[in-house]
Amino acid sequence: MSGRARLTLCSAAATLMAACALLPLVDPVTWLFQAALLLALQAGVGVLTRRVPLARPLTVAAQALVTLMLLTLVFARQQALLGFVPGPEAFRHLGDLLRSGTDDVGRYAIPAPLSDGIRLMLIGGVLLIGLAVDALAVTFRSAAPAGLPLLALYSVAAGLAGGGAAWLWFLLAAGGYLMLLLAEGRDRLSQWGRVFGGAPRTRGPDVSSGATAPVRTGRRIGAVALGVALVVPLGLPALDGGLLGAAGAGVGPGSGGGGTISAVNPLVSLRDSLNVDEDRQVMSYRTSTHDTQDMYLRIVSLDDFDGTAWKPAQRHIQDVPDTFPTPIGLGADVRRSEIRTRIAAADWYAQDWLPMPYPVSHVSIKGSWRYEPVGRTLVGDHGQNTRGVQYDVTSLIVQPTAAQLADAPEPPAALKREFTKVPESLPAVVASTARKVTEGSTNHYEQAVKLQDYFAVTGGFTYDTQVQVGSGSAAIARFLRDKQGFCVHFSFAMASMARTLGIPARVAVGFTPGTPQADGSMSVGLRDAHAWPELYFEGVGWTRFEPTPNRGSVPDYTQTDTPGLDTPALPNPTTSTSAAPSTAPSAGSTCSAQLKRLEGCASESASAAVGSKDDGTPLFQILGLTLLVLLLLALPSLPMLWRLRVRALRLGAHGRGEEDAAAYTLAAWLEVTDTAWDYGIVPDESQTPRKAAARIVRLGFLDGDAAEAVHRVAAAVEQVLYAPRPRPAAGLAEDARRVASALRVPASRIARLRAVVAPRSAIRVAWAASDRRAAVTARLAARGETLLRRPSKQSG
Repeated sequence: MSGRARLTLCSAAATLMAACALLPLVDPVTWLFQAALLLALQAGVGVLTRRVPLARPLTVAAQALVTLMLLTLVFARQQALLGFVPGPEAFRHLGDLLRSGTDDVGRYAIPAPLSDGIRLMLIGGVLLIGLAVDALAVTFRSAAPAGLPLLALYSVAAGLAGGGAAWLWFLLAAGGYLMLLLAEGRDRLSQWGRVFGGAPRTRGPDVSSGATAPVRTGRRIGAVALGVALVVPLGLPALDGGLLGAAGAGVGPGSGGGGTISAVNPLVSLRDSLNVDEDRQVMSYRTSTHDTQDMYLRIVSLDDFDGTAWKPAQRHIQDVPDTFPTPIGLGADVRRSEIRTRIAAADWYAQDWLPMPYPVSHVSIKGSWRYEPVGRTLVGDHGQNTRGVQYDVTSLIVQPTAAQLADAPEPPAALKREFTKVPESLPAVVASTARKVTEGSTNHYEQAVKLQDYFAVTGGFTYDTQVQVGSGSAAIARFLRDKQGFCVHFSFAMASMARTLGIPARVAVGFTPGTPQADGSMSVGLRDAHAWPELYFEGVGWTRFEPTPNRGSVPDYTQTDTPGLDTPALPNPTTSTSAAPSTAPSAGSTCSAQLKRLEGCASESASAAVGSKDDGTPLFQILGLTLLVLLLLALPSLPMLWRLRVRALRLGAHGRGEEDAAAYTLAAWLEVTDTAWDYGIVPDESQTPRKAAARIVRLGFLDGDAAEAVHRVAAAVEQVLYAPRPRPAAGLAEDARRVASALRVPASRIARLRAVVAPRSAIRVAWAASDRRAAVTARLAARGETLLRRPSKQSG
């Protein structure tokens, strides 16, 4: 095996050893074997392209293209051309898988199940790291920087997994890197000749020296560096135990005893928050209203339902406006009152999304925050979170009447289309139960109230935070059967059933109003974590419902005497003394100017809803299409790139011994004849080097130094071919370059362009391929003939 092939093998092995740190993250670990196979194919492409040889950037591009084809073959075979050529459908499918994998990472605890999205993220990530390591260590001959992508791969895995076996994954990754450095060092030394291992061990002084010394020094340096990386961090208390130390105190579930609510993982984090032994205070607030029953502090809305879980849709964010626009769908005739609230988050509570009453009209907060207009939420930017922040919020208390909700017209088509989507995997029992519960209703409002009362009162459901978190399309059906769960189950089920009835619905995650304190403030704790459904009614907007029994407060607009509703009497909430309607609607409450442009107040939401699914092209698709375009543009330049690469190899570094003289001299002569060929002087293999040189001088109109340079190279060729002991000649590379410059002078502009862009000597690639194919065919034929001639072992 050549030194370059050995180095390629070591780079792939080092990547695979570092990738072992990802094993604790998912279950099962079969993805690693698939990644190993694809990594081997990627490395094989690198070996072949470097043997052609191709230019270094072209080698990396070829490996990247084959990597993309391999990922397409494995993950998007049905959407691809011929099963492996990626097209728009394949890129779209791969982008969907990446989004699904990202959602799964946020949804599941470690170890996560090996879904197709997670598998693509793991295998694709390993292949990208492998490509970077191979390019740095083998293609560009710089093994030391190749440790950076290996470190990135290990760091991601160690940061997510932790655990007692972290030291093992570190040793594997470090061992792979040291092996790569050693292989690269040996390959460099081999360029100067055979590595000398020293004389046989005999009595007397140690005579082993020379080329072995750097290898031994590299081993010692590697061992010392590894020891320093393991031992020194242990003495730095600020690093919490050093590189291999487990995670200490912190936020979120785990050893640190935190308790934040993750907007993308409400199932797990909400249940953990509701079951904590100590109800730690998350935040406190003071508000201008005395009636806080509707002061739900909303974090984020979950409006994308894929049949497995509800999650936030991918949407654009923007700078926080000074004054928020009028809530989508809120008409001027609906009662509302404006309140002001000052909120202070606990020092330990680190949440990316900002808890606020809904709907917000103004926020005053310091830090780096962005605004998501569809959900009217604020999200931290560049690591910003809620830890210890204090902020002022101006919001509305919207008080629609039952009649306004019952008389609500149909919502805009785009909004209804997005927010009534249900996946095909949703069990039929969900829709059938919704129809049965709401039988006899004459409008969506009656259906919504009946759904709420079915879960909260009449359906026989019980509230239980100890119910195990379910996943998959059958989770809602199982909840409807067992009738036990907590707020997430109730809100998810009601929103799903509402969508089957054609009512736009989503799920909100946040906190209930909390507990009054003696100083007049409100305290919100972990056990106030909550989820509730929001249903859309044109003219009112997104409206809160409360299906969870014994939690929160039932909105008073669901207590009605509307004909057709046969619901039990529920306690009416107290009336706020400060909830009187404002004397005039806010300046932004009227939509008359927008009605003509946006089809009725909610068109802004509709347009946002339509754009939400196509907001920006997935990064994976952009990178893939860009790579394809670059490769298509590079195809016409392949002969030029090959010629540049061959010239660099022929005239580049070489061995300095007598055994290398012949190869280097013949390479310089071949470069001279090929350069002349590129300018129209076809080589004549029947002539001697001296006659061929004279022909090049005559046809190329060379004189002076250029003519002498051609004859010097030809004389060096004759010397290495016929002399008893070939000796290297100095300056052959400079002579070849001098000849190339001289041939360019008398040539026309078209001839110069052709010599660079479409060199005639590039035909040697086809000749080499033909010779190799003929050799393989002859070898196979000889082997077959040998098998036919083999005598039989049967006795007569």
